[in-house]
Amino acid sequence: MRQIEIAWQSIGAKVRITLDEGRNAELVEPLWAALPYQTLQGHALVAGDCIYHVPPAHDLLHAVPDHRVDRKIQPNGTVFCSSVQHLTIKYGDLTEPMPTSPIGSVVPEDVDALPKIGQMVWDSVHGNGAPVIAQVRRVDGEAGHGVRRMPAESASARDLIERIAAETERVLIEPTDELVAAHEGRFDQGAGTKNSVLTTLVCINGETRPLGYVSHTGLVRAARLTDVPLSALVEMAKILLVKPTEFLGYCGLNTLWDLTQDMVALLAETTSREDFIALMSHMATYTNALGAWNLQLFPWELGGDTWTFRPTITRSAHA
Repeated sequence: MRQIEIAWQSIGAKVRITLDEGRNAELVEPLWAALPYQTLQGHALVAGDCIYHVPPAHDLLHAVPDHRVDRKIQPNGTVFCSSVQHLTIKYGDLTEPMPTSPIGSVVPEDVDALPKIGQMVWDSVHGNGAPVIAQVRRVDGEAGHGVRRMPAESASARDLIERIAAETERVLIEPTDELVAAHEGRFDQGAGTKNSVLTTLVCINGETRPLGYVSHTGLVRAARLTDVPLSALVEMAKILLVKPTEFLGYCGLNTLWDLTQDMVALLAETTSREDFIALMSHMATYTNALGAWNLQLFPWELGGDTWTFRPTITRSAHA
């Protein structure tokens, strides 16, 4: 029986999780191999009572689980993994009937603590509190933090992977100076029409999330699970990745833009499908970690707890 522990030292909490080795081994194995690590703890903002984090387990991006359930009706304490690199723990009512893949359960004696933990994480994310960092390790194993480097054939790919992984190790546990500057309204290239900040933050989040969840992940899955030629994958990478990261660079995320330019230049010369997968996987993990901090730093207090619709457009009788 394999178990992991998630500890949140800043809120004085921890839980143990028993992994289900009989189902969804495609998800359990890469998670187990990624341990130990640390990462920002998040809370669902739309779907209800669940907490999630980004584990640096690259193979989750293309894993094909053999067992899927409606997470809305699963018992509290059920733990799921997904292809958008979320490890999720359900602790109460969920409103989104999303099919997802269970990988284990919080041990029975720790389940009752989950609502309190969930509330403290919610207060951190939505209440503009201090970030909560999850420390994840094997039960009885060593604590620590790191991002596994995927193998690559070319020295140039290995060098770039090292750069991306080093950035990822940092951004999993603390925001970049670039993200902090953006959320403080400091845009060196003048982003933010008429000195607005909120609109730019919305656009940063709106580009970053699909970049990692859809574009990078989709390219990894296409490379690993289909026979699309490498040349076509490279062209699709240029189409899908350059424009949004160029925009994000203009908004201040220069490191993401620099890494993307270097990766696209390298892909133009590569003949290795495995190098393509490794580079895209590392970029997905990095981008997903950036996206987690966007949600943590976002000024949610501006929206309050209620929303009133105020129509501003009136239609003529002939419209």
